[in-house]
Amino acid sequence: MDRQFQSAADNSLSMTNYAIPVYQPELSGNEKRYVLECLDSTWISSKGRFVSEFEERFASFAGTKQAISVCNGTVALHLALLSLGIGPGDEVIVPTLTYVAAVNAIAYVGATPVFVDSLPDTWQMDPADVRRKLTPRTKGILAVHLYGHPCDMDALTALARENKVLLIEDCAEAFGSRFKGRHVGTFGDIACFSFFGNKTITTGEGGMVTTDDKSLFERARHLKGQGLAEHREYWHDVIGYNYRMTNICAAIGLAQLERADEVIARKRALAEAYWEQLAGLPVQMLGETGEVVSSFWMISILVPNAADREPLRQHLAGEGIETRPLFYPVHTMPMYASHSQYYPVAENLASRGINLPSWPGLAPAQIAGICSNIRDYFNKK
Repeated sequence: MDRQFQSAADNSLSMTNYAIPVYQPELSGNEKRYVLECLDSTWISSKGRFVSEFEERFASFAGTKQAISVCNGTVALHLALLSLGIGPGDEVIVPTLTYVAAVNAIAYVGATPVFVDSLPDTWQMDPADVRRKLTPRTKGILAVHLYGHPCDMDALTALARENKVLLIEDCAEAFGSRFKGRHVGTFGDIACFSFFGNKTITTGEGGMVTTDDKSLFERARHLKGQGLAEHREYWHDVIGYNYRMTNICAAIGLAQLERADEVIARKRALAEAYWEQLAGLPVQMLGETGEVVSSFWMISILVPNAADREPLRQHLAGEGIETRPLFYPVHTMPMYASHSQYYPVAENLASRGINLPSWPGLAPAQIAGICSNIRDYFNKK
């Protein structure tokens, strides 16, 4: 397997202007009205009614007891690991097929990321490989619900419980996804969400930490606000961080949350349309395996072999259609490639995977055009 995933084609595609982007936010609700309320009230920083209201309503939607808003999804991960007391000398098991932020957060706290391979059907972390990688130094398992499909939370919660290790859920790409009827983020000790502009609900930049554990909630809230003591003005009793969400971002988030069910339904309908129109083509779409509900953050496909990926992307780009490759396995990146490692499933998926346009406002004619162009590519081969 060729581990040189980066190609000149990726760089050239990134400079193209697209008629159909891979994602754009849906902002047709109360976003503008709520933001104007912030401006009129002058509460534009980290205090104001929208921050607490967004946290409360998000916790209710996700089925968790507490939610702490933060300024982005990466700091949500960092804050979660800090709150759990994970640090130097600890190991955290994490999938190599993930966005790099999950692994960087482990490095931020001085812990060691231990990579595991993926399952070929769901693309999620392989619980059997997790079991093989457990050591006396393992402090936590970081489960990433990749592209909206839930991990096998029965297996991962059992492993965490049996081995007395912490379980963290990275739900950055899986808002609205469920495993056996429960929203992701409600299985582990603590969970993290992202509200970047390309997420199912967005605040522009933003994130959330959720937990049912009151002590973890209080620790995370303390750390995110510069370690400010609760009952003494301008007294800081720990080294903290400025990870607060602004009232303006929370206002956008609250408006987004009001329409979340509608947006998720549209995302799932989008996946169904792709599924029907890609039928019979030599591509494999990431669907739903097991008792899960995927929010289909990204509509993702595999081409038959790695040699087809960039030519197909170039073909679509020529028609004004933006695509993106799957994430490069993090163990292939220079800062994490400290010794010889090989994860065959993750590397194979990454070399063949493409993310198609996935925003909920895609028109039926646009979906038909995308699928028709994919069909044209394979017909001309």
